[in-house]
Amino acid sequence: MDIGATEYVRRQLLAERDRGAAMLLISAELEEILTLSDRIAIIYQGEIMGIIEAEGLTSKPLG
Repeated sequence: MDIGATEYVRRQLLAERDRGAAMLLISAELEEILTLSDRIAIIYQGEIMGIIEAEGLTSKPLG
């Protein structure tokens, strides 16, 4: 997707979240995960290693 389309999708996801919708976002982009997530599940080799709250979290501990 181009930058405009990416921003449109991001705005739509945030609007749905604000309306109370639940969604599953799978991404390797840490900044995208932090921007769009309330909770983050860390998955390694197919196993959930932990679930953490995204509020106030930076990409360093996730990396």
